[in-house]
Amino acid sequence: MAINNRYPPRETRDYTRVNQAIRASMVRVIDSDGSQIGVRPVSEALGIARQRGLDLVEIAASANPPVCKILAYSKYKYDQEKKEREARKKQKAGLLKELRFRPNIGAHDLDVKVRQIEEFIDAHDKVRITVVFRGREMQHRDLGFKLLMSLQEKLAAKAVVEQAPMPDRNRLVMTLIPKPH
Repeated sequence: MAINNRYPPRETRDYTRVNQAIRASMVRVIDSDGSQIGVRPVSEALGIARQRGLDLVEIAASANPPVCKILAYSKYKYDQEKKEREARKKQKAGLLKELRFRPNIGAHDLDVKVRQIEEFIDAHDKVRITVVFRGREMQHRDLGFKLLMSLQEKLAAKAVVEQAPMPDRNRLVMTLIPKPH
């Protein structure tokens, strides 16, 4: 198997060095089954990897000497991506939920929204409550403040106010977080 020196050694996007891209003169070599072969020159380690039809992959570049493992690089890369995908699945996606109200909301509609907020709080999400004013409603912002205060009282058992009601152009915004236990 001839080494192609026409192109410079390729480093992968995740900065893992493979085969000729390994820069150290001596490396600690780990076999594909996990057993240690020992500290060897890079050329000798590459020869062992080629004999087995596998790649020499730098696992720990900051170690002294760097640790390299003999394995199939494509399979290694696939396994790394699979681990990253699994980690992303377990991350919490929706940390902030938002509900919008109008100042003249009906009593039943308000109860439905309160139940929604309680579900979000039970799921440990932050909830941003926004009261939107249109046209002449802007003159009656006090109704929006009263609405937010009544919501705060109804949810006092489960939630704490993180951000007090704050005017923002044609809106009033308040943020609730789950009550710490």
